[in-house]
Amino acid sequence: MQQNKAGLSYEAFRGVVDGKAVQLYTLINKAGAEAHFINQGAKLVSLVVPSRTGYTDVVLGHDSLDEYIHSEEAYFGAICGRYANRIARGHFTIDGTSYELPINNGPNSLHGGLKGFNAVIWDGEELAPNKVAFTYTSPDGEEGYPGQLTVHVVYTLTDEGELCIEYEATTTRPTVVNLTNHAYFNLSGEGDPSVHDHTLEIFAKEYLPTDETAIPYGAPAAVAGTPMDFSTPHLIGERIDSDTDQLRWARGYDHTYILDKELGKLAIASRCSSPKTGIVMEVYTDQPGVQLYTGNWMSGNLRGKHDHRYPARAALCLETQHYPDSPNKPEYPSTRLNPGETFRSTTIFRFTLKA
Repeated sequence: MQQNKAGLSYEAFRGVVDGKAVQLYTLINKAGAEAHFINQGAKLVSLVVPSRTGYTDVVLGHDSLDEYIHSEEAYFGAICGRYANRIARGHFTIDGTSYELPINNGPNSLHGGLKGFNAVIWDGEELAPNKVAFTYTSPDGEEGYPGQLTVHVVYTLTDEGELCIEYEATTTRPTVVNLTNHAYFNLSGEGDPSVHDHTLEIFAKEYLPTDETAIPYGAPAAVAGTPMDFSTPHLIGERIDSDTDQLRWARGYDHTYILDKELGKLAIASRCSSPKTGIVMEVYTDQPGVQLYTGNWMSGNLRGKHDHRYPARAALCLETQHYPDSPNKPEYPSTRLNPGETFRSTTIFRFTLKA
């Protein structure tokens, strides 16, 4: 396939990294939607969906492999692991044995460490015109984590307008696992300067307040009566600059919402829409939480796709996952994985148009 709606060059994504070949993979569906991925980080590079004006690319990213490798936004569209989000002080214990992780985010370990799953080269396999699989085997001790962990991620672009992500992982030793996709969405189109005008609903009555380093510090808090409340639809920009510690420390939203659903059950987590394109994105997951991040630390300096610049709050992320620092908080749902067990999870991004 030499032409695509995203305007991406296949040649620009070809290369060899860490001795392994990298390429661009394309999925299509019957509605003309397209999803593009690279096996560096198993990253979602582009997602082109129907809009009021034809087709719109709703995912931020880069035009070439080299730009991804050197990007100041290392997690654009990536699979994050072994442990997505933060582990306090890069420390946890399993069965009395302590493990130390690289510190790469203030005093904490973020998204798997210095070279997490977002930066490694996965093995890619095209399973069908609308399906691709990525596999990575993380050696025992990589980034400080115990056990050899084998991870499979399958992306499917359905004819119903869904991008489905299926995760599986197995381990040779007791370990901790928390996997997510870190796509940066702007439903008005990548390159649009702000998501403040997006309407957002999150199906959660509680969230996890955090300290200044983004680590949850206590019991869940009710969202009612606070700027954190998206249990009914609100504009993202409506209260994002409220004078509260939570929003001031994070420069916006960067918080885990505890979803109103049964643990392990696939159910709706959030709904978001753009007034400019009419695109509605619903997120479904079987994970217990979703991290809302509004791209607060983007600088506007890096070159995105088609020479677009991405300033702060030019995107939102809805990262389906377990809670931050769960290995150190036994009251949270467990992220432990034992030999002989298989971690499985599904997240679906469903796209429709407002009438």
